[in-house]
Amino acid sequence: LIDDQAHAARTMWNCLHDWWMMLPKDKRTLAAADAAIRQARKDLDFLAVLPAQAAQAVLKTYFQAWKNCWDGRADEPNFKARYRTGMSVDIPQGRDLNITRVHRRWGMVNIPKAGRVRFRWTKSLPAGKRANAENRITGARLVKDALGWHIAFRVTTLEPTPEPHTGPDVGIDAGITVPLALSDGETYDHDEWKSSKDKPNAWLTDTEQAKLLRLEQRAAHRKSFRKRSERTSNHLRATYDQIQQLRARAKRRHQDWQHQTTTEIAVKYSVIVVEDLAITNMTKSAKGTIAEPGKNVAQKSGLNRSISQEAWGRAVTMLTYKTAQRGGTLHKVPAPGTSQRCSACGFTTPGSRESQAVFVCKNRDCGWSGNADHNAARNILHLYRMGHALIPAAGRAVVRRPRDAKPATAR
Repeated sequence: LIDDQAHAARTMWNCLHDWWMMLPKDKRTLAAADAAIRQARKDLDFLAVLPAQAAQAVLKTYFQAWKNCWDGRADEPNFKARYRTGMSVDIPQGRDLNITRVHRRWGMVNIPKAGRVRFRWTKSLPAGKRANAENRITGARLVKDALGWHIAFRVTTLEPTPEPHTGPDVGIDAGITVPLALSDGETYDHDEWKSSKDKPNAWLTDTEQAKLLRLEQRAAHRKSFRKRSERTSNHLRATYDQIQQLRARAKRRHQDWQHQTTTEIAVKYSVIVVEDLAITNMTKSAKGTIAEPGKNVAQKSGLNRSISQEAWGRAVTMLTYKTAQRGGTLHKVPAPGTSQRCSACGFTTPGSRESQAVFVCKNRDCGWSGNADHNAARNILHLYRMGHALIPAAGRAVVRRPRDAKPATAR
């Protein structure tokens, strides 16, 4: 039943987008769209499966997508394909949920037009006697991934302003061999989940990696018999689902490690400094063009896969909100030169980083040696403390203004 509602929500979005693009601009109003949705739910039985409140949530999300486009925050909304779009259903009103706790691990919730559903109780929820005017559930959203259906509750609550964190400052260098290296010499790694040549996915066991390889070979074999523009067979679709389940399991294990690690860092340190990395540019392909083919394409592909598996951006996102909840702050500094500069004398000399883990300063008056990751982390923290004064010209942001605009001091 929930699958049918999710497909109806996706179809409602597509119909709404088609209706929006066909109408003249002066007739594209919220009232007209609301009337069209109500009429569509009366005329089409498969759209009537979607509750009226969920249909209104689709309309609200669609209008918000256009506002994001007009404000420059996103691209124009488009049609949603069946197999490339995440399935979800919105429940806007929290009073219809009627949440009850069965015991410590399980609870029950009302899903419109689906009935009473059991869910795994993993968070403390303001339900029953714990709910009041300032702390209550205002809605929910059902989301499906490769591991099944999940329910996310929207909670309105008042959080007190945290006290200022009194811990020390720390710089963090993100890497592949050492995922997180701190300026005070501490490291956070996952040696038990390390990738190798035979196991490229770092978060799967050997048995799961072998199963993933068999499924990928099976999918490639079955795909070779499919003709162009032919519908994907049910057997091939089932193989794709099994591959997605294994990859989703690996992603969940990585997220669990990142949550535990970032929470420990946010509790211990008050100011956290990281590099402002352009990860999208770092993971671009090196294939090149036909006229100018790239070099070391296979090595660059493996490096891109390793960077994507570490998910540095997700770790920074976790640190951002976790430090704010505990009264700390997170700052970003430009990345150029942090791994080549000596943290002891401040000189940048070529060839100082002899290997991935060894840094030896080539300055004759210094000669300091140590771990390269910790050296980079100390440089990151030093940039923050010096107010970015030591950033080379190539790493500074360029401020551009129109030719006829005067500087702020002149105005």
